[in-house]
Amino acid sequence: MSDNSQPTFGPATGIGSMPGGDARETAKAVTGSFEDLPHLAELPARGPGADMIGRTAGMLVELYARVEPSGWRLGDRPGRDTRRARAWLGEDLDALEEFTQGHTGMLKVQAVGPWTLAAALELRNGEVALSDPGACRDLAASLAEGLRLHLAEVARRVPGARVVLQLDEPSLGAVLDGRVRSASGYRTHRAVDRQLVGSTLRDVVAAHSGGPVVVHSCAPGVPFALLRGAGAAGVSFDLSLLTERDDDALGEAVEGGTRLLVGVVPGTDTALSDPAGSVMGVRTLWRRLGLPPGLLAEAVTLTPTCGLAGASPQYARRALAHCVRAARSLADNPE
Repeated sequence: MSDNSQPTFGPATGIGSMPGGDARETAKAVTGSFEDLPHLAELPARGPGADMIGRTAGMLVELYARVEPSGWRLGDRPGRDTRRARAWLGEDLDALEEFTQGHTGMLKVQAVGPWTLAAALELRNGEVALSDPGACRDLAASLAEGLRLHLAEVARRVPGARVVLQLDEPSLGAVLDGRVRSASGYRTHRAVDRQLVGSTLRDVVAAHSGGPVVVHSCAPGVPFALLRGAGAAGVSFDLSLLTERDDDALGEAVEGGTRLLVGVVPGTDTALSDPAGSVMGVRTLWRRLGLPPGLLAEAVTLTPTCGLAGASPQYARRALAHCVRAARSLADNPE
């Protein structure tokens, strides 16, 4: 089972994707910004295979995917797209290894979770894997095995680090609510049972026996209780999408020791407020939940609201630095 015993996360980190295509420059920027919790960046601007679905598809064991006009489709054997995805991941790992020599803290890597993957990867008939319960099972098992291998490789390259696995699940709400569209677009796939969603996530979380797992969703309606039940040590979300309906589940998560990775810095170019202004919403949420201000720094890690692939390189670097400054403001003045 995953080791989810009260890990000490850093005060700030990134979500995953960054703009541009230079792995070394990106690794240098990320590790220079986040000394406590750097992450392995994704650079989707390089093309198919560098995107989050393609990268994770390249990690699968005994399942392979290729690019079709409609998206990524599962096939029988590895082809050019699989090789390209693996090559880019290797390039990113080389760069990360170079800039994390001697690193002994936390280190975050990301992969797409089983349900968003099932909602994105197509079967031979053109429908997504979500349409076939057997395909969903096979996909989750292949992903779990692929993650074990990937995490072992990261641990080998950065032996002093404690690796945090982030599972990206932006489609989780749509899977639970029956909002994933069919290939024709005229209907939606039926909602998946919450127990099955939770048990499948739990199996994939368990693939990371050496450290904590965070689940990220930058969509509304994050199922905090379900994710806690699946063994997630942390939940990453966009603060602007929370509503008061989330308060009870969020308060229970904090009181249960779940780390909140709170997205407060916009993911695309905009004028940034002062650091204190960026965390005003976090302080307001904390007061609304009736939680002690002194718990803030222990319970919260600040992030951008989502990946930064759509930002300019200059803004992306500013956004990373702004997360760090905002976290400092929150720690210095939690009230």
